[in-house]
Amino acid sequence: MNRNPLALIVVAFVVALGLYVGYHQARRAGAASGPRITQSTVAPDFSLESLDGKTMRLSDLRGKAVLLNFWATWCGPCKIEMPWFVDLQKQYGSQGLQIVGVAMDDASKEDIGKFAKDMGVNYPILIGKESVGDEYGGVPALPETFLIGRDGKVVDKIIGLKGKGEIEDAIKKALDTRPATSQASASESVLTLQPQK
Repeated sequence: MNRNPLALIVVAFVVALGLYVGYHQARRAGAASGPRITQSTVAPDFSLESLDGKTMRLSDLRGKAVLLNFWATWCGPCKIEMPWFVDLQKQYGSQGLQIVGVAMDDASKEDIGKFAKDMGVNYPILIGKESVGDEYGGVPALPETFLIGRDGKVVDKIIGLKGKGEIEDAIKKALDTRPATSQASASESVLTLQPQK
C-alpha cells in the first residue's frame, strides 16, 4: 500500500516533466520559425506598457544605444544581472545608453513592480507580450539581451547569463554606432538631449 502513493507521485512528476519539456520544445519550434535576429538587423519596433502605465515604443529611443533585456521574476540568472544593469545605466546613461527591461512572465503588474523596486531598478520595465518576444526570435531562454545601436540596428545578442565585462563590451559597441541619417534625424537628436530619468 505504501507503494501506491509513491507511484502516483512519480507518475505525476513524469507527466509534469513531460508537459514542461513539451511546452518549451513547442516554444523553441515556434521561435525557429520566427524571424532570425542577427547583427545589423533593424531591431523590431514595439509598443508596450511600462510599470507607470505609459506606453513606450522602441523607436522613441532611436539615437540612443539600447540594451533590451527580456527577463522574468522567476529567472535566477536575471536576478544576478539586474544589479549590473543598474550600475551600467548609472555609468553609461550620460553617454546615451538606455537599458529597457521587458518582463516576460505571468506575474501581475504589481508583483513585477515590487520585484523591480526591491532590485533597485533605475531603468524602464515594460510588461512583455508573447508577440513581441516572437518578433525577437521567440526568446526561448531567459535572460536574453539585445544590444541595439544608435541607428536602431542590433549590434550584439546575449543569450543566458554572461559576465558583466562581456555585457559592458557589448554596450560600448552599441554606443560606438552613429545615429541613422534620415528625415527623422532631427527628432532623434532632440530625443538624445532629453534628461535621463
